[in-house]
Amino acid sequence: MTKFIFVTGGVVSSLGKGIAAASLAAILESRGLKVTLIKLDPYLNVDPGTMSPFQHGEVFVTDDGAETDLDLGHYERFITTRMKKSNNFTTGQIYKSVLEKERRGDYLGKTVQVIPHVTNEIQEFVKRGASADLDVAIVEIGGTVGDIESLPFLEAVRQMSLKMGPTNSAFVHLTYVPYIAAAGELKTKPTQHTVQKMREIGIQPDVLLCRADRPIPDDEREKISLFTNVQRHGVISMWDVDTIYKVPRLLHEQGLDELICMKLQLLTKPADLKRWDSLVHEVEHPRATVKIAMCGKYTELSDSYKSLNEALRHAGIHNHAKVEIEYVDAETLTPQTASQLAAFDAILVPGGFGQRGVEGKIVAVQYAREHKIPYLGICLGMQVATIEYARHVAGLAGANSTEFEPQCPHPVIALIEEWQDRDGSIQKRSASSDLGGTMRLGAQSSDVKAGTLAHQIYGPVVTERHRHRYEANVNYLDRLQSAGLVISALTQAEKLTEIVELPQSVHPWFVGVQFHPEFKSTPWGGHPLFTSYVKAALDQHARTAGTTTQAAA
Repeated sequence: MTKFIFVTGGVVSSLGKGIAAASLAAILESRGLKVTLIKLDPYLNVDPGTMSPFQHGEVFVTDDGAETDLDLGHYERFITTRMKKSNNFTTGQIYKSVLEKERRGDYLGKTVQVIPHVTNEIQEFVKRGASADLDVAIVEIGGTVGDIESLPFLEAVRQMSLKMGPTNSAFVHLTYVPYIAAAGELKTKPTQHTVQKMREIGIQPDVLLCRADRPIPDDEREKISLFTNVQRHGVISMWDVDTIYKVPRLLHEQGLDELICMKLQLLTKPADLKRWDSLVHEVEHPRATVKIAMCGKYTELSDSYKSLNEALRHAGIHNHAKVEIEYVDAETLTPQTASQLAAFDAILVPGGFGQRGVEGKIVAVQYAREHKIPYLGICLGMQVATIEYARHVAGLAGANSTEFEPQCPHPVIALIEEWQDRDGSIQKRSASSDLGGTMRLGAQSSDVKAGTLAHQIYGPVVTERHRHRYEANVNYLDRLQSAGLVISALTQAEKLTEIVELPQSVHPWFVGVQFHPEFKSTPWGGHPLFTSYVKAALDQHARTAGTTTQAAA
């Protein structure tokens, strides 16, 4: 029987429930347990696919094509279990399912209510995400205790816990202990109040993870224990650290995994966190540093590029280097301001939607190509690389994407109205289709051309996750290839462009990919594309340093 750990949050959002849940999962996995994580999001959107990155951060994509919360990226980077559609669901999906059942007559004429129908549906979704062969399922509930939106989720897991019995479920509550500089002390009252709110709805936490900017002294933990009815050893200090990969060790040393195993009566081997210690050592002792310019339009919120940032850091680890990422607002890039990119060892243009900032991204591509700076374009980054090459090398003046200019003279990027999905079914869309759920999503395979840089990196076949609506226009491929652009990977079904590059005789490292490789990077394995890219950045740094030394001499 699968045991459940429910992770909730209080006081304020953005305390790091996802990292805490993933870290606990990592420790339990190190003890030999089979673990998965499930994220419950209390918003009414069916999924985050149509939400602005400023609202929600990045949209993480699973192999089976689900657009999910970014916390699922943390889950995949911390444990070996791969996430699926069933590992993330929203209030919107719950109500959609309940209303569909009501229309079919599944409720046999009953009045449909939040309790029991909505709460029962939540429980069914949670159970669906936890397969029978698992030892533990960690369920993270989004939002904070006290929000109207999350009340049905909390009631549902309260009912689940009651039904399963005390040894089959545990509650971990993440809270905030602020430091008031004027008073010179930590304040425990917000934590007392959030636990009081939990107890009002019938949930007594077994563990409190107390977030603060510093370790919480023992006397303050005693006070929290007394006023929250949580055992002293269950009040765990979770202070700010300089890398998230220190969190598993931090929680383990305070006995979190031991407490959970005792509560759930799990007999396991001791935790083995050696690989986490090795990882942290590598992070803290780089042999070199590279600076990468990320030219995007969501630069004000780093969560917009969470998986991408982590993939670059993973590649740094595998190259024994520290990767410094500097965000460059694409809207500020013009031919007159592009010289600022000379200060970087590599340039990256990430994915995105909409016209804003596109011309600046094209400027970044042109600068990288002409000055032979390593370039990586992801999704839209590949598309703008194609547009730039078409305009300035292939002689296709006015080339653009129909996403930005529907009547452009040379639509080298266009809406593909029919494509084959992963299951072999034919999918169709048009410019007037709904935005949600009409993209090419999930893992798909492509054949890689021999003798290319892509082949050196991936081998003969590449399988990566996708999230896009527009594609390279097949009618322009011959023209672009005759002008020197290398199309190094095509989809196996429709022969759509997946990777473009420049020959290494022309440029040391220039690659654009239509997919999102960042979603498959982990700190343990890294990712071959990012590892190669950061290696190219290190080579560029060495070349630049050598040129500077010669000039000084």
